[in-house]
Amino acid sequence: MAKESFDKEIQFLRMLVLTSGAYNRQQYADRLGISIHTFDKTIKRLKEVVNSVYQQLPEDKGKEFAETIRYSYLDSSEPMLLFLFRAKSLKESESQRLSLLLAAMREKSFTAMELLDLCCSSMPEELSLPDEKTIRGDLKYLEQVGVIKKESGTRPFRYRIYNDLVQQLSRDELLDLYDFVDVMANTQIPSVQGYLLRDGVKKYMNRNQVDYGSVEPFLYKYHYYSRILDEAHLFTLLAAIRHRRSVSFLYFSPKKETSYTSKNTNPLFERDSEGQQETLLPLKVVYDHQYGRWYLLGHHARYGIKKYRMEGLTQISEEEEAPVALFESKKDELEQRIKHSWLIDTGKPVLVRVRFFHPGPHIPSFVMERVLLQGQWGTILEESEESFIYEIEVNGTIEIKPWIRSFGSSCEVLAPLKLRQELIEEWKEIKSYYESF
Repeated sequence: MAKESFDKEIQFLRMLVLTSGAYNRQQYADRLGISIHTFDKTIKRLKEVVNSVYQQLPEDKGKEFAETIRYSYLDSSEPMLLFLFRAKSLKESESQRLSLLLAAMREKSFTAMELLDLCCSSMPEELSLPDEKTIRGDLKYLEQVGVIKKESGTRPFRYRIYNDLVQQLSRDELLDLYDFVDVMANTQIPSVQGYLLRDGVKKYMNRNQVDYGSVEPFLYKYHYYSRILDEAHLFTLLAAIRHRRSVSFLYFSPKKETSYTSKNTNPLFERDSEGQQETLLPLKVVYDHQYGRWYLLGHHARYGIKKYRMEGLTQISEEEEAPVALFESKKDELEQRIKHSWLIDTGKPVLVRVRFFHPGPHIPSFVMERVLLQGQWGTILEESEESFIYEIEVNGTIEIKPWIRSFGSSCEVLAPLKLRQELIEEWKEIKSYYESF
C-alpha cells in the first residue's frame, strides 16, 4: 500500500475505534477530507485485509466494519489495528512472490537463479513475472530483516530460512518464549515488532503441532489505540533522527475537525488542504504513557523548537541532511528546554509543592510508593505519621496537573497558589455534578 493510503487508513481506524462506528458515511468522509467514493474504497480495502489476515471471522461481506472491530473485543486493542502493518507497502505481486520464496526456502536452500525459475513457473498468470534483479532485491530485503540467511561458500550463494533459534528450542522453551514475548509486546513500547514476533512463534508452533491449549494464559485490553497506530511513523522518524535528516509532512492539529486529506494528484480536482505543510529537523520522540500519545520534538527554521502530536502527521518524507554541528547544537538546546519538563512542556520553571496523605495507620503507604515510582526528579522534604511533603520544579503546571489530580483526596497542593486555586475550582465543578436535585 502507498504511504498516502496507509495514512488515510490509520486516521480512518482511529476515528472508528474512538467513535465505535457512530458516524455515518458522509460524516466519516467529511472528517477525513475525502469523498464518499474514496471512503467506500477504503472500507473495501480494509475488509479485504481483515478477511485475508483473520480467517476465523465470519465471511459476511455486508457486515459493517465497526462490527468487525467489535467482534473480538479483547483482540481489538492490537491485532485488529496491527494488521495494517502486515499489509503495508506490499503490492499483490510482491506478496505472492515473497510467499513463494519463503515457502520454497523452508524446505532447503536455493540459489537466486533457482528461485527465479521457481517464481516464473509458479506465479499466477495475471501477475507479471519477475526478473533476476527483482529476485535479488527480494533476497537482499529478506536477509536485511533477518528472515533468510546466506549460506557460507563460493558463488553462486545459496539462501535458506533463518529460523535457527526456534528450531533449537524444546517444546517448553518455545512456550516460555511465546509467553515472554506476549507479555513484553503488551506492556512495553514500541510493540509492533513484538506482536509480529509473537505471531511468528505461534505459527511455528502450530506447524510443528506444539499444543498450546485452548485458552491462552494472558488476555489484555489496552485502551490507547494511538500507541500502536502511531508506530507507523515511529521508525521513519527515528531513522531521520539517526541520519540527521529533516522531514517534511502535512500536519493536522487534534483541534481541527479534519484529520486527513488526499493528495492533490489531479489539477482539475485540486482543492485547498486543511492541513499545514511543515518541514522540521526531528530531534526527539517522546511517549506519554498516561494518555497513550506519541510526540515529535524538533527544530523549525522559523519558530525554533516545535512539538507535534504524531497522530496528526501524514505524508512524511525525508529531506536534506543537516550538518553535525547544527544538529548537535539544536539537540542540546532542546534538552535544556525540556530539562524540567514533566513530559515535553517548554514553559517557565515553577516550584510545585504537594502534601500527600498516608492511607492510614498500620496500612502500607501505597501513596508514597507511587510518588517515589512516578515522581521523576522530585524530592520528599518532610514526613509525619499522617502525611509527607513532595516538591518538584517543572516547566509549567499543565502536564503535572493530571498526575496530581489522579490522587484525589490523598493529596493537597500547597504551591503555587494558582495551581491550588485551579484544582479547587475543578473539584467544585465536579461536586456540582453530583449534588442532589
